[in-house]
Parts: sequence; C-alpha cells; structure tokens
Amino acid sequence: MTTIQWVVDDFQLGDLALSSGEVLANTRLHYHQIGQLNAPKDNLVVLPTYYGGAAMGNRPWIGDHGPLDPKRYCILIPAMLGAGESSSPSNTLGKQSGPGFPRISLYDNVMAQKRLIDSLFPDASIALVMGWSMAGMQALQWATLFPDRVKAALATCCTARCSPHNWLFLEGLKAALRCDCAYLDGHYSQPPAAGLKAFARVYAGWAYSQAFFDRHGYRDLGFDSIAALLDFWEQDHLNQDANDLLAVLDTWQCADISLNPATAGDFAAALARIRSPTRVMPSSSDLYFTRPQAEAECRQMPGARLQVLNCDWGHIGGGPGRNKAMTALLLAAASELLECTGHAPS
Repeated sequence: MTTIQWVVDDFQLGDLALSSGEVLANTRLHYHQIGQLNAPKDNLVVLPTYYGGAAMGNRPWIGDHGPLDPKRYCILIPAMLGAGESSSPSNTLGKQSGPGFPRISLYDNVMAQKRLIDSLFPDASIALVMGWSMAGMQALQWATLFPDRVKAALATCCTARCSPHNWLFLEGLKAALRCDCAYLDGHYSQPPAAGLKAFARVYAGWAYSQAFFDRHGYRDLGFDSIAALLDFWEQDHLNQDANDLLAVLDTWQCADISLNPATAGDFAAALARIRSPTRVMPSSSDLYFTRPQAEAECRQMPGARLQVLNCDWGHIGGGPGRNKAMTALLLAAASELLECTGHAPS
C-alpha cells in the first residue's frame, strides 16, 4: 500500500503590498499539503490556521476517519502571516523584525493564500474552505472575496468581524504580556517569560466556559486540577514568541471581512456576497465569538445555515480534535457541504 506523503514547504511571494499601505519584504508563506489535485481541478480543500496554532494543528481533521480524506481531496494548510511559520516578527530580518513587523489583515492573508493556490493549482476551484476561530474568519473572508471560486465554506467558533467586547478581551491579553518589564516594547533579547505566563493565564479563563470549570471539565483533558491546566497553558505559551502573538492578535482585533476592495467596509454587502453553501457553527458557550453575533451575521449570508455546537467547552469546543463529539459534528457538516458541491462520499 502506498503511503500518501505530506508536503511541507514555503512559497516565496517577494515584496508583498499590504492593505495598510506598507510592504512586507521578502514574504514567505509556509504551508502543508497532502493529496493531489484531480483532473477537473475541483477537489481542493483549504484549511487556514488559527490563533496560536501551527499548520500541524489542523491535521486532526484530516484522514479516512472523516470526509477530509487525502485519497479523495487535495488538502492545503497555509499558515497565517505573523504566526511564526510564515513571515513573522520572529523570523523577519532588518527593520521589520520584532515590533517593526507591519500590520497584517485578514484580506492580506487570504490574498497571499490565493497567490499560493494560483501558483500550485492554476484554475482550481475550492471545494471547501474550513476553519476554527481566526481560521474560520479567513474562511468567511475567502467566501466573500471569491463567491464563484469557493464552492462551500465552514466557519466554526468565529464571526465575520471582531466585536467590541472581543476586542476588549484581547486588550487584556496584550496588557498582561506587555506589563512584563522584560518585554521592552518588543525589543527583548530573552523571552518575557512572566508576561507570556500572564497572557496564558488570562486566556485560559476565556477559552473555556464557566460551566466547564464548574463541572471540573479539565479532567476530561487529563488534568486533575485547574492549576494543572494553567501550567499546561503557561508551558505552551512559553514556546511561542511574544511579538508573533501580538502581531496576529492585532490582525484579530482589526478583523472585518468587509475591509476589502470589493465591499470597501460595507459589512452588510460583504455578508450578502456569501452565496455558496456555508455552515456557521458557533459554540453555545463561547465567551468571545458569541452565538448571538454569529446568528445575526448568518441571517445576512444568503448561502449560510447556522448549526450550534451545544457544549460547555466554550471556544475550545470547535477546535480540531479537541472534543470528540464536536469534532464528529464538524466533520459531518463538512461532509454535507462537500456533497452539496458534488463531492458525495464514496
């Protein structure tokens, strides 16, 4: 039996003009790919990355245990700009390194991804673009920018723009990190460990719901106490770069799918362009990408249907491989959307 191999590579974009008016020099887009494009060029699935996650983080959705089977689909995972794998504050040289890294928008990410796809798979349509959290925001950005090319979209635990309260939550994360005197306004030579730990502790309290902690849900994850869960979050964030975290957090705070040349800030018009079959899947207990906001936006997307993930895992409930029951619901929704595009499971 032949094993299908992952391709892990970088795509060179050169000097990338950004929506802010700045130019990101020598831009590099990191990606993972598995499976091959078919002759009709209609089996491409795109899975953007989420906040704090590497391209590897989307792999739990992929395999013959669900519809995203690389024997049937060509699956592409492009890593967000600023997040540490593609061009980011931590790996950029010169004046754009560290705190000098320019502002990146959802639009910038999707347009960079489009250039990658146009180079690797000319004239290919996209059978499905799917993502969790900020990756879901990118999926909606794809759907409004290219409604004829994107045949279906699935966006879980996200909204089409960052709400005021979501923005405020992120301000708290920034403040926790920047309060570390070792942060030095981003010009640190050693990681600001205290700030990264504080960032992680604040985030953990928002990532899950109140009910999750009330019923000791952390035990489902193998932790015997909240302290053990917090220690895991701290260790995870100590492995991340502070400037990278803040760069992508800024992308999140400024996220709005209407900020593009096609709709020029008209949010209702941007939602109205999402005509392809789309599934919007908020978590019932998400504290910052809330169900009411997702519902309100979904009603303005002609091609969309709302499906709520009823769980007390909060935002984390929709993450790839996090919750077995919720993952099964997400993959079932992906299967239904692919069937809508003519890709019925065999």
